[in-house]
This record gives sequence, C-alpha cells and structure tokens, in this order.
Amino acid sequence: MTAAPDVKTLTFEQAMKELEGIVTRLEQGSVPLEESITIYERGDALRTHCDTLLKAAEAKVEKIRLSADGRASGTEPLDVN
Repeated sequence: MTAAPDVKTLTFEQAMKELEGIVTRLEQGSVPLEESITIYERGDALRTHCDTLLKAAEAKVEKIRLSADGRASGTEPLDVN
C-alpha cells in the first residue's frame, strides 16, 4: 500500500475529494475498526486543512468600493461576519 501524501501538500480540491471518499467508506460500515480509526483521523486532518485553506481564501476576497457617483474607486476587504 502506498503512503498517503502529506495533508498539508494537498490542494483544497484534492483534500475534499479524499475526505469525501473517507466519509463514503465510513458510512458504508464495512471498514474494520482499526482502519476506521486511522481513516477517521486522516479525515479530521483533511477537514482542518480544508477549513484553513477556505479561511485563507476568504481573507483574500475583496469587494469593490464605490464612490459617491457610483463608480468603482478601489477595493476593500470583504466583511464575512
């Protein structure tokens, strides 16, 4: 069996695809207990990595700031709260 790549090296899309596969396997209930624990731990690491990547992307998103006459006058950080 080939070792899984380090979670921190995965793109968001790669991590989500692997996480979806883990969830499917766990939901099927056909994975032995020890393997379930191992893949659950990997899934948790993947979830954390995806969350970190999403927060970083949100921090980069900007909204267009309009001047009094309605024209674009620059950008400002997007308020996601």
